[in-house]
Order: sequence, then C-alpha cells, then structure tokens
Amino acid sequence: MSPTRANSAPTGVILAIDYGKKRLGLALSDEAGVTARPFATWTRTNRRRDLARLRDLVRQENIRRIVVGLPLHLDGSPSEMSEEAKSFSERVRKALGIPVELMDERLSSWEAKQTISAQVSRGPALRGSQARIANKHKTPLDDVAAAIILRDYLERARSRAGSRD
Repeated sequence: MSPTRANSAPTGVILAIDYGKKRLGLALSDEAGVTARPFATWTRTNRRRDLARLRDLVRQENIRRIVVGLPLHLDGSPSEMSEEAKSFSERVRKALGIPVELMDERLSSWEAKQTISAQVSRGPALRGSQARIANKHKTPLDDVAAAIILRDYLERARSRAGSRD
C-alpha cells in the first residue's frame, strides 16, 4: 500500500450524526473504518449539554472524525434544515477540535424506515398498519439513519482512496 493511500483511508472510529431539532441519531464505525453500526438516539436538551455529551462520547469511544448528515431536497437543493446542520457541524468542530464533515443524507431516513419495517414484518408480532403504528411510536429511526449516512460516507471514502492508486 502506498503512503498516500495509507494516509487517506479512514483510520480510527468515526461518529455519524443524523441531526434533528429534537433528537440526534448516532452511529459509530469500527477502528478500520469498514463497518457502520447504530449507536444511540439522544433526545436533545440544549446546545451546551448536547456538546458536552458529544465531547464525553468522543473521549470514551476514541472518535477521530465526525460526519454530520446534510439534509438536502431530492434535487440536491438545500432544505430548511441544511443551514441548521451546517451551523451545528461548525459548533461541534470548534468545541471538540476534531475534523467534522458534512455528508449528503438524502433518502437516509427513508432507507432507515424501510430497514426497520423489514425487521418488524419478519417478526412474529404485529402486521400491516398495526406494525406501522407500533413502529412509529416505539422505534426511533435516527440511529439507523446515522448508520446509513456513515455507511455511505465510508463507501465514498474507500472509492476515493481506491481511485488515487
């Protein structure tokens, strides 16, 4: 492996955040930057407390980089939440002192809903509209959406590293 590729491939744990007004969905990669797994969904309190919780998580999990989902419309234009996500990512970068990147999150929430629905429908419990109602009230999608954002980020990083060889 060339030194350039070794330095450009993701190394260390990466945290992905699905940013929302009420909740933060969190997902973590492994040390090698290969896998993405849902970690938690946090209910937001206030900026200071949210940043303190993130700072603690960064220390505990040895996080080296953060990826924040950038909500865009399907046509790629900014949504009303785009500026909030950008401001949030800048606050996180300044407060924690580690790299923070934005990642297009189009369709991540939809894909998370499809993933959860598939899991619910495979289970022996509720079916049809009852499952959708139960799913809507009991299963936050934010951490699954964050894992999808992180998976897409890792795939993009690998393909960029591979194209440099």
